[in-house]
Amino acid sequence: MPTIAEKILGVKSGKKDASPGDIVEAEVDYVMVNDVTGLPAFEVFEEFKTEPLREKAVLIPDHYVPNKDVASAEQAKAMREFASRYKIPNYFEIGKGGVCHQLMIEEGFVAPGRLIVGADSHTCSYGALGAFGTGIGSTEAAAAMAIGRLWFKVPESQKFTIEGKPGKYVMGKDIVLNIIGDIGVSGSLYKSMEFHGSTIEGLSIAERISISNMAIEAGGKAGIIQPDDKTTAYLKGRVRGEFTPVYSDKDAEYVEKFNYDAGEFVPTVAEPFLPENTKPASELDIEIDQAYLGSCTNGRIEDLRVAAEIMKGKKVKEGVRMIVVPATKRIYEMAMEEGLIKTFMDADAYVSGPTCGACLGGYMGVLADGEVCVSSTNRNFIGRMGHKDSKVYLANPAVVAASAVTGRITDPNDL
Repeated sequence: MPTIAEKILGVKSGKKDASPGDIVEAEVDYVMVNDVTGLPAFEVFEEFKTEPLREKAVLIPDHYVPNKDVASAEQAKAMREFASRYKIPNYFEIGKGGVCHQLMIEEGFVAPGRLIVGADSHTCSYGALGAFGTGIGSTEAAAAMAIGRLWFKVPESQKFTIEGKPGKYVMGKDIVLNIIGDIGVSGSLYKSMEFHGSTIEGLSIAERISISNMAIEAGGKAGIIQPDDKTTAYLKGRVRGEFTPVYSDKDAEYVEKFNYDAGEFVPTVAEPFLPENTKPASELDIEIDQAYLGSCTNGRIEDLRVAAEIMKGKKVKEGVRMIVVPATKRIYEMAMEEGLIKTFMDADAYVSGPTCGACLGGYMGVLADGEVCVSSTNRNFIGRMGHKDSKVYLANPAVVAASAVTGRITDPNDL
């Protein structure tokens, strides 16, 4: 009666059964590092005096792209040299890639039943396609590149069932924010969150990624959605290699079960300084200085389409700046072909190439003392996007776009 997380960890560790609490040594399919987490991983790896498992390693510069200063340039150089020295085939140089988690999915590394680790907490995004994706440290990443295995404690699983049809402008982001608002930022600590129900089945892959992406914001070890026909269609012509889908048993045992009616959800905002501080967007009347659309949570073409539809023929409010960041080169190209980039630029928004810079408060979009940003990203901790006395409100792309136009946090249904 195992869950999908228990099955994947069981298969990958060669065990017939893997139960919550078990310590297993499992074979990973891929290990991903970015430009920030890569340097310490490479330094540890060199101490092993061995060759990396080239096909398993994926190197993606994305946090400080393009490099903002000498320190970030040195980080990028270390990754470039490591990829060259060991002839790593899966290295995505600036101009060829994008935000790591979207790129991992887009480039076919992620598939149902796979076990993928990444030196970045939002690796849980990969659960949207039925994989067990989880974040690790740089030292662990070095070990995974060397031997292809890591130890895991098998997590308990929670089942979240969402039924019904969401209202207008209610997106995957709102679903996960409502769940986090309900259970809190520690509500899934070291647990595998499984998302089920007719609402989830009706969502696009893009919306599912938004949900799985934020599992870590509830403390989750993984955030998994069982694969279906939409998953198969998305992977067709994209996925690398063979894969075997894994599903939870119908009588699988969960440590907790939660049920929600999607019809009760509205466009939702998480107030500072935690993702659990949720309120309906319509109940907030907060002036903003910046609106940010992008990131591994909401930088996909579907997100840009929703925002562009709202902003078409309108202007960003005087005194407000809007930053739009497509998550990958491919998404940027699609946005250009569809005229979305022109829509944003006509509205006086600033459009950037793929980068994580603003999301982590690294550069490009950093907030000053007292400034307020409504953002489609995943974290709103103190100082997350800049000054410790700035404030970040998390929201879906439609709310971000509507707020950019009005200059205040706005439910797009009220436009």
